[in-house]
Amino acid sequence: MMSHSFRIAWKDLLEVFRNRMGLVLLILMPIFMMVMVGYIYPSDSSVSNVTVALVNEDVGYGGYTNASSTLIAILDTVTSNTDSITLTEAASFDELRTMIQRGDADAGIVIASDFTTSIMNGQQGTITLVTDQSNMQMSATLQAVLEEVFDQLGTALAQQNVQNLGVDPSNALAVVQPYNVETQGAIEGEFTYFDFVAPGIIAMTVMMSVMTGLPVAISEERESGTLDGMMVAPISRTAVILGKTLAQIGRGLLQGLIIIAIAVTIFGVTIHGNILLVFALLLLCVFSFVGLGIVLTSFTKDQETATMLMSTIMFPMMFLSGVFFPVEQMPWFMQAISKCLPLTYVADSLRKVMILGADITMLTTELAILIGFGTVMIAVAVPVFKKAITS
Repeated sequence: MMSHSFRIAWKDLLEVFRNRMGLVLLILMPIFMMVMVGYIYPSDSSVSNVTVALVNEDVGYGGYTNASSTLIAILDTVTSNTDSITLTEAASFDELRTMIQRGDADAGIVIASDFTTSIMNGQQGTITLVTDQSNMQMSATLQAVLEEVFDQLGTALAQQNVQNLGVDPSNALAVVQPYNVETQGAIEGEFTYFDFVAPGIIAMTVMMSVMTGLPVAISEERESGTLDGMMVAPISRTAVILGKTLAQIGRGLLQGLIIIAIAVTIFGVTIHGNILLVFALLLLCVFSFVGLGIVLTSFTKDQETATMLMSTIMFPMMFLSGVFFPVEQMPWFMQAISKCLPLTYVADSLRKVMILGADITMLTTELAILIGFGTVMIAVAVPVFKKAITS
């Protein structure tokens, strides 16, 4: 049976390599996927090439110098030393809003009319950050950057005021900010959002390779009649299924290897765990989806229907399995659905190994679920496939 299985797997792989266009797409698809996603998600969390419109409504206070002038001068100095933020002026809030609507500005800063008055009276001066709600993620990032800038400016001003009260300059910061909060990751090194996305993309691409390859491996052969030829040959039905499975494993591992190579060499992703464990998880990913793919393909009569059914299953799984967005950010009922999807556990286990350096003893839950799911699907696939090819 093993000999027959390897022969069938070799036949399927030869068909892939003989189809030049299919072979090119087999290689280009993971490259395109990884490069596209890699450049969409930047290597750092800062903003770049954004325009911030400034509205200064401050009317001053008596004969004192406007506090807003000092603030604007510092902002000009900070922004001129970087290409991330460009300051531009707006005459009023209405003009600022129009600039954001036209796309001439990404955000805005409005200095209140009583800004200097409040500062001179020992009160808080009001600064309003105006965001673009059509791009919430960008607005949140830009808002965090601007708030940090103003926090630093406010702290510097508070230190100066405390020193004017006769406090030792070396203790001025401790009076203004009594708490010093430091952040440290569980693993040393700098990590970006792409480090989070890369393992999920690897798992998703391997899944897509298996799920899109099976309709060709089964439905097309059934339509062309070559599957009937294998059925009349002196080989078992189990050998046919095993051979198809081995061929899909080869396809999936090839694309997984390409994606890992791109992530490491081009985008600087560091694999902190055991590379052999990463490949073992990819192998387990293929094992988990092959049975599901065979079951779904067996219920369809032609390749087009099988491909449409595979797409209907794959696309929701891609977005509900935490590939692009953390599952924890989803509503509770979506989180419940994600726990029922095998891709969720593949992506989580790959992240634990690649980012956190986890070993196999730390993946017992994920491994148990994936092995169990794959075993059940294969057990269901054998009789379903036998029934489909004999009907």
